[in-house]
Amino acid sequence: MNKKTAQLAPVGTVPIKTPIMGCIVSINVSDGDPVAVGQTIAVVEAMKMEFEIEADKSGYVSDVCVDLNDVVSEGDPILFLKEAEVSDTFTASDEKIDLDEIRPDLAEVIARHAFSFNANRPEAVASRHKKGQRTARENVEDLCDPESFIEYGALTIAAQRQRRPLSELIQKTPGDGLVAGLGSVNSSFFGDEQSRCLVMSYDYTVLAGTQGAMNHKKMDRLLKVAHEWALPIVLFAEGGGGRPGDIDANIIAGLDLTTFSRFAGLSGKAPLIGIASGFCFAGNAALLGCCDVIIATKNSNIGMGGPAMIEGGGLGIVRPEEIGPLDVQEQNGVVDIAVADEAEAVTVAKKYLSYFQGSNTQWEAADQRLLRRLIPENRLRVYDIREIIEVLADTGSVLELRSQFGLGMITAFLRIEGKPFGMIANNPKHVSGAIEAQDGDKAARFMQLCNVHGLPILSLVDTPGFMVGPEIEANAQVRHVCRMFVIGSHLNVPFFTVVLRKGYGLGSMAMSAGSFQDSFFTTSWPSGEFGGMGLEGAVKHAYRKELESIEDPAQRDATYKQYVEEYYKEGKAINMASYLEIDSVIDPADTRRWITSGLKSVPAIPKNKQGQPFIDTW
Repeated sequence: MNKKTAQLAPVGTVPIKTPIMGCIVSINVSDGDPVAVGQTIAVVEAMKMEFEIEADKSGYVSDVCVDLNDVVSEGDPILFLKEAEVSDTFTASDEKIDLDEIRPDLAEVIARHAFSFNANRPEAVASRHKKGQRTARENVEDLCDPESFIEYGALTIAAQRQRRPLSELIQKTPGDGLVAGLGSVNSSFFGDEQSRCLVMSYDYTVLAGTQGAMNHKKMDRLLKVAHEWALPIVLFAEGGGGRPGDIDANIIAGLDLTTFSRFAGLSGKAPLIGIASGFCFAGNAALLGCCDVIIATKNSNIGMGGPAMIEGGGLGIVRPEEIGPLDVQEQNGVVDIAVADEAEAVTVAKKYLSYFQGSNTQWEAADQRLLRRLIPENRLRVYDIREIIEVLADTGSVLELRSQFGLGMITAFLRIEGKPFGMIANNPKHVSGAIEAQDGDKAARFMQLCNVHGLPILSLVDTPGFMVGPEIEANAQVRHVCRMFVIGSHLNVPFFTVVLRKGYGLGSMAMSAGSFQDSFFTTSWPSGEFGGMGLEGAVKHAYRKELESIEDPAQRDATYKQYVEEYYKEGKAINMASYLEIDSVIDPADTRRWITSGLKSVPAIPKNKQGQPFIDTW
């Protein structure tokens, strides 16, 4: 305290004290001045911040006891006041605030953000629309619930300050080509907590959607958040991969960045949805390939290397449209769901994500008596199993994956009484439902996906078993189809088996998580028939000598059919149930009740409990 602040208060006065320690940088009153309650009498600076000292009493200044630059302690008097009511003339007036006024600092931020908005980028928007595509922001806005998206790194620009003017980078490289942040998807159905989602959309209007140093940094920042909070991710992966022109980054090869490992490390923690539209090459394709599901538009081209890498490798000059078109990537299993355009891709992404967000309370279903007529009475007649699936599931709830790959196996998500399920089913229209290498891969990976994310699995069985033959074995049949046994034996989610017709051999066991005893229940429709191998093959193998000994072809054929009929009666579903090799034979119309009752009988489904910690990319 200086000498002035140590003096005694003048008689008949009261002090106004400083509430903090600091340095006096402003004194706003003098001896004799009127002071109103709330009026700033001085300013004290502490820790580089200025604090206004306001009067808590009204009156007239008797004595100012500090000077500029004095250091005061908490509780020191600033001045002494003769208390009195002061005229309204001296009362501090309330400041009128214009809520529409934009301060200069806010105006600067708004102007900077404006460079990212579609309304201020008419040429870029027009270019996208001319190609029948949408901008990155249009896709994000369509995916996320209204007003729910908060963007990270919107003010980022390309790491090229050493070669291009800052004004140009701000104008032409907004967000460094990546629109990313957090939003809600489907919150009106599942609530805010279940709808949270991380969205990342490469912006092809910025340097062709290439991956720059700053958008890698931005993505790493968001991936850290996703890991910590197990957030689902929707990735729009259009773009050409790495960008060599970011000279500010001070890197040589950049192979030490963590984006790809962090993104891949999310597999199994939360759903990863990838969307491809237009050209998706190199680094963009590498991220896309790590996703649980890939949705691609008809104009998409997906490849681990684009034209520049192909030419650089001395492999010729090709047009980007020649690399990984949709028809190729759909048939080879890379693309899970093919759609017409980005609008449909977003719709499908919302539907896909919904299966992992919870149950629907409102649902409809077809008359289940229809199921009684969808299996032909002629046991040799094929049928369309997709018709059965549509009737069995809640109306409009089926979403099939990889429909053009592994044609003998159907994998899909669906709902029954609003509850989400994963489903595998044999397709009798393709080699009678026999399981081939691609079918085994398709089913095995789908079971992984369901298991990691806690979805119960429904298996609809109609198979003569694993496909056999010299050509089939050339496709590594042994390894591929046996994935179903290995993965099936490690499932933590309920597995419900319903045999529709044929349940033969190892193939039907693989369709039941490894054994009819390993499903939560194994039941059959009345049309079910069972055997260690196909009935016809079993008869030919077991009665070869007897049949060869019959010289008359007609008699031999009649005897053969008699043996087949005997085998059929032996393996008929109702006989199998009498030996307790299956749990029951049910009315097809009762299938939904069995499934829902089974689900109600299990505890809460664990996610990723001591099982597969991630999902294979294949």
